[in-house]
Amino acid sequence: MARIKIPLPATFAFSCVIPVRVTDINYGGHVGNDALLGMIHEARVLFLNRIGYTELSMEGVGLIMADVAIEFKNEAFMGETLLVSVAAGDFQRVGFDLYYRVEKETEGKKVPVAFAKTGMVCFNYSQRKIAPIPAAALQQLIQAAPNNGQQ
Repeated sequence: MARIKIPLPATFAFSCVIPVRVTDINYGGHVGNDALLGMIHEARVLFLNRIGYTELSMEGVGLIMADVAIEFKNEAFMGETLLVSVAAGDFQRVGFDLYYRVEKETEGKKVPVAFAKTGMVCFNYSQRKIAPIPAAALQQLIQAAPNNGQQ
């Protein structure tokens, strides 16, 4: 069976810390896949906020997550703190990708927990249809992108 491999950018423009809570733990005793997706969502919201946007307001359009891929690397447990780094790239006419590197610190070393990618599409909620990336938003995203959006 083929496995998902997510090529990550060499550098990330934004990082945030997200604690692992008891509600993030599944019956296997570690962070569940649904909880990890929620943590990625949290990091995305914080990243967008850092550049002056929300998922519903980005220069007159909103965002919809069109797809997601997660490559799980290691377990994470209650009480640990995760460092989630975010980078934008692969800009297209109506969307772009966000890349996520989720790490924890173990014995003084950063250990990968997961790599992820979300395909984000611009959406006009009042017209209920896909919209082009506004030029000003594209500039903000490119400025926040490592290597100015070049993958």
